[in-house]
Amino acid sequence: MFVIITYDVGEKRVGKVCKKLREYLDWTQNSVFEGEISTGKLTKCLAELNQIIKKNEDSVYLYQVKNPRNIKKVVHGQEKNPVDLFL
Repeated sequence: MFVIITYDVGEKRVGKVCKKLREYLDWTQNSVFEGEISTGKLTKCLAELNQIIKKNEDSVYLYQVKNPRNIKKVVHGQEKNPVDLFL
């Protein structure tokens, strides 16, 4: 499945969350990751993120896209990390 994950976490945890997400997805912008991932790997990723974040202070948003062909991505300005998934 294709997912987009965004996050807003405390300064002390930003680096750890970013590093963890880079293991699973493509970084596209500050605090935004996207890419294809299996259900098992997504479950593992989220479990590892839950070990890092403070649930009473931090937010992690997960957007699941069942058919990524239905997404049209338009970048205005400089694209930070081009992804070949979008035509």
